[in-house]
Amino acid sequence: MLNPISVAFKKAKHENRPALLTYTVAGDSSKKQSLNILKSISKNADILEVGVPHNTPVADGSQIQTSAYRAIKKGIKINDIFKIVRDFKRTNKLKPIILMGYYNMIFQYGENNFLKKCKISGVNGLIVVDLPWPENKKFAKKCKNKSIYFIQLLSPTTTNERLRKIIKDSHPMNYFISMLSTTGGKLKVSSKKILSNYNKIKRISPKKNIVIGFGITEKTIKSLRKADGLVVGSAICKEITKSIKKRQNPVINVDKVVRRLKNKII
Repeated sequence: MLNPISVAFKKAKHENRPALLTYTVAGDSSKKQSLNILKSISKNADILEVGVPHNTPVADGSQIQTSAYRAIKKGIKINDIFKIVRDFKRTNKLKPIILMGYYNMIFQYGENNFLKKCKISGVNGLIVVDLPWPENKKFAKKCKNKSIYFIQLLSPTTTNERLRKIIKDSHPMNYFISMLSTTGGKLKVSSKKILSNYNKIKRISPKKNIVIGFGITEKTIKSLRKADGLVVGSAICKEITKSIKKRQNPVINVDKVVRRLKNKII
């Protein structure tokens, strides 16, 4: 059976649009609300990225950090995250879920145990921010054995030689970081330049799906619609924060944001 991540890209291509990937932090602002947000946005998002809260993130900007701190404050644990994924998959088995986090959580949990739990709960892919190629080769192979995509990160400064090696080793999906920044930063380079860098990578292996992340908002998403997929995270986390401050329902408000994002790329 084809991994649901690949199925989602096929469907988006058939509809002549990029796949929409959303990022939310597991447990923000509560376990129940986190699950309800996933259920709600899954109507318009093609792939759901679920962030594992971390107290010392190296890639996350202020909006995602705020979400992570809220979840940590409420006592979220790895097993809670697996439960959120499992509960979601009971209602929507075919919607792909990617867990995104840092290697020390996997190391502390135990690689084999972690992957076993991923498989049982229904995780389809993993992004491990601080486990680069070639150090990730052994773990990526373990993921492959469980039919879980290990998603490689590519940046604008990755050399051509290194790009070729990473992409050759990679699974069917890769993640291109649009700019040298943390998540949620304003686009410091033009969409034209981002797509130029993206196309250079895409030419290496046209059949592999490559998504663009970092700095994508309602204002910029349309200009990048030629990509295989686009990731929006900080704008969603920002909406959750805003809703909490205004004492509004984040589930309803985040659903509206994701619907608007989808409408801009169809």
